Amino acid sequence: MAGAGGGNSDVQWCFSQVKGAIDDDVAEADIISTVEFNHSGELLATGDKGGRVVIFQQEPESKNQPQCRGEYNVYSTFQSHEPEFDYLKSLEIEEKINKIRWLPQKNAAQFLLSTNDKTIKLWKISERDKRPEGYNLKEEDGRYRDLNTVTTLRVPVFRPMDLMVEASPRRVFANAHTYHINSISVNSDCETYLSADDLRINLWNLEINDRSFNIVDIKPTNMEELTEVITAAEFHPNQCNTFVYSSSKGTIRLCDMRASALCDQHAKQFEEPEDPNNRSFFSEIISSISDVKFSHSGRYMMTRDYLSVKIWDLNMESRPVETYQVHEYLRSKLCSLYENDCIFDKFECCWNGNDSVVMTGSYNNFFRMFDRGYRQDVTLEASRENSKPRSVLKPRKVSTGGKRKKDEISVDSLDFNKKILHTAWHPLDNIIAVATTNNLYIFQEKLN
Repeated sequence: MAGAGGGNSDVQWCFSQVKGAIDDDVAEADIISTVEFNHSGELLATGDKGGRVVIFQQEPESKNQPQCRGEYNVYSTFQSHEPEFDYLKSLEIEEKINKIRWLPQKNAAQFLLSTNDKTIKLWKISERDKRPEGYNLKEEDGRYRDLNTVTTLRVPVFRPMDLMVEASPRRVFANAHTYHINSISVNSDCETYLSADDLRINLWNLEINDRSFNIVDIKPTNMEELTEVITAAEFHPNQCNTFVYSSSKGTIRLCDMRASALCDQHAKQFEEPEDPNNRSFFSEIISSISDVKFSHSGRYMMTRDYLSVKIWDLNMESRPVETYQVHEYLRSKLCSLYENDCIFDKFECCWNGNDSVVMTGSYNNFFRMFDRGYRQDVTLEASRENSKPRSVLKPRKVSTGGKRKKDEISVDSLDFNKKILHTAWHPLDNIIAVATTNNLYIFQEKLN
């Protein structure tokens, strides 16, 4: 198998682009913390630990090279969040962007939500290629004229100018979360969205930023009785009343907002019974779900825990319909991963455009794809060593012991500082974006 792709096991992936500095000495602020395509795939947004949002735009396809898809180039860069200080709690609030979510496009402008630990912002991204000239009451530089000097009436006109992309904050949704925000999700009604922190989920209207409604609250009266926290939450892609949230105990709860205003009583709970043979000191830690994503069809949802990806049918709560091992060879290394804190890494996962393939990251800058129809999987690597344009990615294999074959890498030589936590898949094409520390790799299907 050369690769996994849009429901076709013969898809080969090739290198397209890499963004970011080559230096080994990485500034903390440059570490990518989220990656997200918009609904058409034309724009790709990244957020980093320095509070910046960088948006890349796909160039139109070249008529001379129709087999070459348009590359992504920087479209707009802006500072979304600044570091703040909570004086009541004497806590620094990081500027790091935790999540970015695009709103469906309704006019020429684009809108996106970005959040750090405490504050969500709605940004408008718009283009200007004309400027007005010929004001009556002010000069071209903006200074107001003396009214006594105005003797004629001019008709203002628009003149062409170089394209300028403006990012302007339209609303700031603040002061609603006591704990760190881990998820935001836009509802299919395009009017509301949810934000989730460790213990609560709030529902917002995009037009109203001074109040939100608490729809889930799992905070116990006595915090010493706290046994689990919310790790991720997402709205159903086409049922505006339905959302799910996952927990650090490995359970996923589906809630229906039609049932009650406070959704503490879930409609369904998805949980797989633990295998007693695999019970260990680390069982609870590795069962914590780091990401949950509905399929585009809305029939399935995918969850990612430390070692595996699971696909659940919304009609069956008792067990997942598919389970894919991401890096089972690390089970014997859990003790050292616990000591270096890697066991707490939060890997994300994503679906391809037609829900036939899922993708998630691993260590050593490896990422994994699982083809659901062909029951095949592949391990690929994001590396500058094979970053020649259009070079085909070679599948990688990890040897777990015994004699190591050629081209295999030993599990003992994996670099746990190189990790792929954030990935995104173009909604329509076989184009993927993979974040490695401070670099963004873009790969695409090899077209003959």
